[in-house]
Amino acid sequence: MKTIIAQMREAAAKRALYRRTRDEIAGMPRRVALDLGIYPEDAERIARKAVWG
Repeated sequence: MKTIIAQMREAAAKRALYRRTRDEIAGMPRRVALDLGIYPEDAERIARKAVWG
């Protein structure tokens, strides 16, 4: 069983990864994003699914 401290660290790391992923997708040039089949408006949804499944 994980300690509370370990759980908090893991949650903080996942939140940081979520923010980085979301910001990268949102900041991507629209043309590049569309070439990859990604809509920048969906950055939050995509990042959430990538980090938490």
